[in-house]
Amino acid sequence: MIRVLLILLPLALGIYAFIDCLTTDEKKVRGLPKIVWVFVILLTFPFFIGPVGWLVAGRARGTSGPGRGIGFSGRPRGPQIAPDDNPDFLASLNKDRPKPPPSTPSQDEAEMLKRLEEDLKRREDDLRSPDQDGQDGRAKD
Repeated sequence: MIRVLLILLPLALGIYAFIDCLTTDEKKVRGLPKIVWVFVILLTFPFFIGPVGWLVAGRARGTSGPGRGIGFSGRPRGPQIAPDDNPDFLASLNKDRPKPPPSTPSQDEAEMLKRLEEDLKRREDDLRSPDQDGQDGRAKD
């Protein structure tokens, strides 16, 4: 078990330092140029010298941890905002959407409206005209 740990620990530390070095901005690297740090980490990671040197002397202080530095995608990390709270995202939704054409009823809709209006007029006339029994169309209480 200890033999496995002696192999995995330097490997894990070397991979972490290598990825951290690659994702760190060139302006935030201290001591040596970034490309030199990459080679130092790759060539000396089994001996802990390169990765520990990078973590202690190479990277700028305060770039690790949540919300700081640059992630794997190259975008700056920061506080995350949900899309429905982000005004820029909401404005982009309306920008890409085409405006609907003005609403005009189709031929079928116009015919249906005409039939409904005629039916309504007929029903109103039936209610106004007295029925055959001499009543005026209203129910007695």
